[in-house]
Amino acid sequence: MMGSVAIPEGAHPKVICLGLSALDRIWRVERPFAPGSEKIRAVEHLTEPGGMAANAAVAVARLGGEASFWGRAGDDDAGHILADGFAAEGVEIQNFRLFEGGASSVSGVIVDAAGERQIVNFRGRYPADPSWLPLAALSADCVLADPRWPEGAEVLFRAARSQGIPTVLDGDVADVEVFERLLPLTDHAIFSEPGLRGFAGDQIEAALSRAAAFGCRMVGVTQGADGVAWRDGAGLRHLPAPKVQVIDTTAAGDVFHGAYAFAIGAGLGVPEALVFAGAAAAFKCTRPGGRAAIPSLDELKSS
Repeated sequence: MMGSVAIPEGAHPKVICLGLSALDRIWRVERPFAPGSEKIRAVEHLTEPGGMAANAAVAVARLGGEASFWGRAGDDDAGHILADGFAAEGVEIQNFRLFEGGASSVSGVIVDAAGERQIVNFRGRYPADPSWLPLAALSADCVLADPRWPEGAEVLFRAARSQGIPTVLDGDVADVEVFERLLPLTDHAIFSEPGLRGFAGDQIEAALSRAAAFGCRMVGVTQGADGVAWRDGAGLRHLPAPKVQVIDTTAAGDVFHGAYAFAIGAGLGVPEALVFAGAAAAFKCTRPGGRAAIPSLDELKSS
């Protein structure tokens, strides 16, 4: 599935992922809800840690990188489950702070028989101030952030830029002002389709051009089974997605971003990093669950 892409032997890039960590409660159903009020039966239910940057950090760890997660949660039951989940994956969490009196982020995820999902998320309640982050001691091969903590992402990206560390933005749905704040500090911006549409409209080429105008090295958009479109110095390009039997798309975008940051940190170029990320995300979709289905590097190599 990885094609001709080869991660350098012995590469263990150090990647910091900053942003959302949420407790996901996942229900698998045989069909989506119809319009209006309705009760349907779930065929499976599980609870597992999730969140965009959080899942990206786990992807980095499983692929063999040195992953750190920087973020916030409440000092509540969900927050401690999240912390334990990182520890079990070998993700460093010295800068994952559980705030007394805060409330952790929790998501409800409905997955239908086609593997597509709908998510409702409580963003959590905790301080936005990022002044406690140890930016003076920043050391990484790549940093990644989602848009859920823009104050933290801004100071991390600014510090990374000052050291020449590549910055990767997970462009999920967010206010336009958040992207206008972060894109000037971003080297690699990879949007979801809803995220790009909300920021710059429905026309992919024009929307990517608008994002690129902020000075990013590359801007892209993941398109599910249609692959990824991106713009860099060579113009607009497209990479098809690997053909797989889709079971569950939960966390596929998170895995894509984490694998991309891992590959950039390992020294791969943009096209090779996109192929690698696409393979990791596609493999994830062949198994049920979100974080539980994230592949290891050995699994990718043998697929």
